[in-house]
Amino acid sequence: MTLFFKRDVVAGWVVGTYLVLTAFQPHQVLAQASGGQQERPPHEVEVAEVERQDIDLERSYSSLLRSDNDVALVARITGVLQKRHFEPGEMVEKGQRLYSIEPDVYQATVNQREADLQSARAERSRAQRDAERFERLLSQNSVSRQQYDQALAEMQVARASVAQAEAALARARIDLAYSEVKAPVGGMITLSEVNVGNLVTSGTALTRITPLDPLEVRFQLPQRDAFELRRQMNDGTELADIRVRLDVAGHEKPLEGYMDYLGSRVSQGTSTVQANATIDNPDGQVLPGQFVRVRIAGLKRYDVIAVPEIAITQGLMGPQVFVLDEDNAARARTVELGELAGHWQVIDGGLALGDRVIVGDPAGIEPGRRIEPRAFDGDAATLVENIEENSEENSEKNQGQAQEEPQKESQQAPADAQNIPEGEDSDVGGDEAS
Repeated sequence: MTLFFKRDVVAGWVVGTYLVLTAFQPHQVLAQASGGQQERPPHEVEVAEVERQDIDLERSYSSLLRSDNDVALVARITGVLQKRHFEPGEMVEKGQRLYSIEPDVYQATVNQREADLQSARAERSRAQRDAERFERLLSQNSVSRQQYDQALAEMQVARASVAQAEAALARARIDLAYSEVKAPVGGMITLSEVNVGNLVTSGTALTRITPLDPLEVRFQLPQRDAFELRRQMNDGTELADIRVRLDVAGHEKPLEGYMDYLGSRVSQGTSTVQANATIDNPDGQVLPGQFVRVRIAGLKRYDVIAVPEIAITQGLMGPQVFVLDEDNAARARTVELGELAGHWQVIDGGLALGDRVIVGDPAGIEPGRRIEPRAFDGDAATLVENIEENSEENSEKNQGQAQEEPQKESQQAPADAQNIPEGEDSDVGGDEAS
């Protein structure tokens, strides 16, 4: 309340009037009320000191499934295709008979070549005996030198005939083996390209066999990933220790395998290094030619600064984290983000060694808020799980309270209706009577 004095001069008289004014200033009342409030207690949250570390990295790449042992079968001999011993689309084993191409004809050829070999061996034996006899007679001067040389020549021709007959027999046996076409590898066999009864020649396509277990997957590693992998291998990591998981559309369970090849040069066009992995496919779930995503676990990043992903928030200047000053007060710090490694976020800039970073739940933290540091055990996955569980519990609790409030209001409404003043009831009744 404020008093004002007003002085007027009227006909030589001084008249004093007091004016009483009342002014209400809400901001002064709020200021006084806020001044009486106590400071909020420190917020307890996990805090970690920044240091360099090695972290595991999981990367994924697009790739194409292959079957390097895929075989296209062709005929190796000429003849009539007499029989097919498989059904298209079935799984065949290595060495299983697939086609028969006039095996009886080629068996007869083998028999003939065996007879030719026996005749050649008999002729060689005769020529060898003649040569030995002429050698003795020459020493007794009973035959001429020319006759002895002739006997030696016949013996050499007989030996050559034997060798020729042996080669012909071997060739005949090979053709006989080709008359029964067998699977060189195990896998799924496709449709037959030639029907039974048709004449095939050497080189005629017959069918194709595609092994389905294991499969090969080729992909391109960025050169940084390839260099880091080379570094791991130099430190003793075997290439087969790098596990590979294959995500295939339509299949809930991923396929697993291991890396078996890492290229030795960087492609100039793509700045990548070729890699290959072997994938177990026991049930034939996937087929060669599919585009898939390959996830590699076991890669590492050395000497990096990283914080749990949950610690990253979005500020006016971009991604940020909260660090503690010397008074344990939270201060926002803008950072540069690097790679995401599971539950860890690599920081490329903005943090220095020794900084104390709030790595727990950033909800409710604002610049200047007093913090009570709690030790961080280094397990980012467990930290994230605990924060998510707490968030779910708080959300369910808030939903339960929101559902209870309308029920309480509906219960209070009838009671309020009964507390109507008596005068009002009489007025209503008077209106109705009138």
